[in-house]
Amino acid sequence: MNKFGLIGIVIAFFCCLSCSTDYTILDPVESISLTADSSVKVIGETITFSVNTNDGADITDEATIFINDNQIDGNTYTGSETGDLTIKAEYLGVESESIVVRFHDGSETNFVKRVLIEDYTGTWCGNCPRVNHAVELARAQTDKIVTVGIHRSSSNPADANYDPYNFDTSELEAVINMSGYPKALLNRMTRWQPLEQNNITQVINLTQGENPKLGLAMDVSIVGSTLNLDTKVKFSKDFSNLKLVVYVLENGLIYDQVNYTNFYTGPGTISNFLHDHVLKACLTPLMGEAIANSNTTVGQTYTKSFSVPVPSNISNLNNIEFVAFITDENNKTINVRKASAGVTQDFEEL
Repeated sequence: MNKFGLIGIVIAFFCCLSCSTDYTILDPVESISLTADSSVKVIGETITFSVNTNDGADITDEATIFINDNQIDGNTYTGSETGDLTIKAEYLGVESESIVVRFHDGSETNFVKRVLIEDYTGTWCGNCPRVNHAVELARAQTDKIVTVGIHRSSSNPADANYDPYNFDTSELEAVINMSGYPKALLNRMTRWQPLEQNNITQVINLTQGENPKLGLAMDVSIVGSTLNLDTKVKFSKDFSNLKLVVYVLENGLIYDQVNYTNFYTGPGTISNFLHDHVLKACLTPLMGEAIANSNTTVGQTYTKSFSVPVPSNISNLNNIEFVAFITDENNKTINVRKASAGVTQDFEEL
């Protein structure tokens, strides 16, 4: 063999080595799957798609996505019209199964349904532990309860009915028109029938049935001695004559409780009784702050912002709590939400 033939063999050998490193034989893709981050969106919202191979590899960036047979750029889409969209993906000649995403005008959104319990109580009130016990029984059956302890009756330490947490709700009680304590009101205007511990189903039933067409979310921060709170209300139908109520509560308060019942330690004074969800301030008028009808139509989100000093009667900022709810023209609560300091809530959409 001459030297030119040998050189040719060597060149061919290195060419083969080069080819083996430059080209990778891809495993065949048998099937791909297309998923969306939601199957229902409101007009103006963006949906995000993902594409994976049958072995789980993410090929979203390499795949092509079609909506109603029209190719889109990337893997996101913002709907501008109501209706159902059929989406499919393609990769190396392999098509995914089609999925359907629906865009609507907001009217199809429902929200988690919660019940408000306003417990009119007093540290001096011997029958009031009965309601506290009933609330505990109800909470054992559902987490859809928001409780507010409204302490009455006197702020004068010399009075027999003195309560260190007394909060004047006489304006509200005049509307309710129910005398005496204890009394517990469900969604503000419905009496929780005594003896409350025997009527737990009355509370549970109010968490069931048709879900409300409005939901609430709160963003809360405390900076130094300033309380910043954004209360947001989202609507999935048209409402009118609504009012917003925002409470500031405190948990973990310890004070002796008179007790005539057989609950807890039985009849007698309960030393160092734990009082939670105690109403300390109302950031709106007690009967609610009106929301203009122009702000309560389907698809809208209404925001009420507060930036106020932390109420001076809060003894421990770590135990502060907030409750916001919406009432109708008859003062009945439509939906309610609670929050702690330092949280940013999303709407509880269904």
